[in-house]
Amino acid sequence: MGQIISIHSFRGGTGKSNLTANIATLAALDGKRVGIVDTDIQSPGIHVLFGFDETNIEASLNDYLWGKIPIEKAAYPIHEIAGKDPDREFLKNTKMWLIPSSIRTGEIARILREGYDVGMLNDGFHSLIEKLDLDILFIDTHPGLNDETLLSIAISNALIIILRPDNQDFQGTAVTVDVARKLEVPKLRLVVNKALSQVYDIQKLGQSISETYNAKVSAVLPLSEDVAFNASKNIFAALHPDHPWTKAVKQVVLDIID
Repeated sequence: MGQIISIHSFRGGTGKSNLTANIATLAALDGKRVGIVDTDIQSPGIHVLFGFDETNIEASLNDYLWGKIPIEKAAYPIHEIAGKDPDREFLKNTKMWLIPSSIRTGEIARILREGYDVGMLNDGFHSLIEKLDLDILFIDTHPGLNDETLLSIAISNALIIILRPDNQDFQGTAVTVDVARKLEVPKLRLVVNKALSQVYDIQKLGQSISETYNAKVSAVLPLSEDVAFNASKNIFAALHPDHPWTKAVKQVVLDIID
């Protein structure tokens, strides 16, 4: 049975979706069969990193949640579709699927207005693992704590919490860590993102945060102008395998994946 790994942050703006896409891609490049589900239904975005937009997203997670299709019908083989892009040829030899949320305004409004049966997510996640024979299913969660996030955390084999060295993030992360422990997540990891190396001693920052939450910090990622310049146009870690930021992300992959 494949692993379910949720990647979460208490607040938006932490770089969660960018990190999810990079971590998942590195796992796929290492030979894992990987799925990514975007459950940030109110503000989806991870599809952008793989070159998807409205023109090539027909079915979505929303359609499954409304009972229109089996969830695997919304699974796009990234290795076949995005791999055709000359800038994403590194995906050709992977086995990787993306299940995006709808980016159509009307469908986002419908979700906000009508809601959906959160329990269907549990069934859908396990169906994807079985139908696509996945080694790992990554869940890109909605920031904060709501029903779908709690369910994703509860059924996960591992949870990665992304935080910035920011007082609001520190407080919100404390709440999320407490919830994860009550839900008895088997493996909990913290990743600190956008740390100013001019301000922080990276190693000491990681130790301090680990002690504060009594949880392992997989990596402290420096604030990188190179990553910022990439602007979610592509998978930075695949394009720049020797970059310090990529090396830090690789630490996360090695730490979290059994």
